[in-house]
Amino acid sequence: MGKKKIIRIVVDTNVIVSGLLFDGIPGKIIEAFKRNDVQLLITSDIVNEYIKVLSYPKFELTEDDINYLLYRILLPRSKIVSNVTQEDVIIAQDPSDDKFLLCSSEGMADYLISGDTHLTSLGKFQGTIIVTPAEFIKKLGSYNARML
Repeated sequence: MGKKKIIRIVVDTNVIVSGLLFDGIPGKIIEAFKRNDVQLLITSDIVNEYIKVLSYPKFELTEDDINYLLYRILLPRSKIVSNVTQEDVIIAQDPSDDKFLLCSSEGMADYLISGDTHLTSLGKFQGTIIVTPAEFIKKLGSYNARML
């Protein structure tokens, strides 16, 4: 049996926040990440957005809570993608989504996981397959079954 390939993923903010704070399908993505079945690719722009959203009052997280989620769960196991530059807007309807596409392209991600139709409607971007959380969990399950 060969060495198991780690699946490289980029995960949009809503999926990460849902996975960190709630159960359900996004939580299964975080569990796969904790088991080292996947490697999360991030950029400083993505981390800043994660922090911004985790800081929303509706989540009632303290600074210590946010630091724990970032420095104990996400960052130690993530790969930071640098040298991400943007020349043109990719998604005109929501240019803030471009950071996920650029990270996936530069980091050579296998999957970009999002519930955002601006992203999922693309289907693929420069070799990265764009899927919903449910589609990813299904693909991950079939991939892991093949590796057994």
